[in-house]
Amino acid sequence: MCLAASLARMTSTAARPWAPAAVALLTMVWVAGLLALLWWLFGIGMERWANSYDNDRAQAAELARQSSQALLILAAVAVGGPILIAIVARAGELARTGVVYIVLAIVLGLLALPVAAQAYRTVTPPSPPPAAPDVCQERSGDDTRCPGG
Repeated sequence: MCLAASLARMTSTAARPWAPAAVALLTMVWVAGLLALLWWLFGIGMERWANSYDNDRAQAAELARQSSQALLILAAVAVGGPILIAIVARAGELARTGVVYIVLAIVLGLLALPVAAQAYRTVTPPSPPPAAPDVCQERSGDDTRCPGG
């Protein structure tokens, strides 16, 4: 009996009048943004494919950097969109809708994490190791000449 009463209370709260329209609009904007980013990534892929016949290493490196940046933006939008929609849904008292979008954000985040990590490593490569000292250091027990000349 207590469970039925709490379920009735949970579903009897009316959502704010603006909430369903705001969630629907944000969902459409999110999906359109994802499609636009995928189209941009497809265009970069086509450029990389065309460049593979030219053997231009500088342009290939630039296109690799661009595709990594596009992947990072795609991952951020794919995960950030549902989080924003969940916040708006919760503010509009659409509790179940908010939970659905949070679960969607978690699933997309788990899928995007390895891709985004690799793209981040491509965009920000580690600093090169320090150069070996180029001063002449004599070795013990050897003659007084420097190695290599």
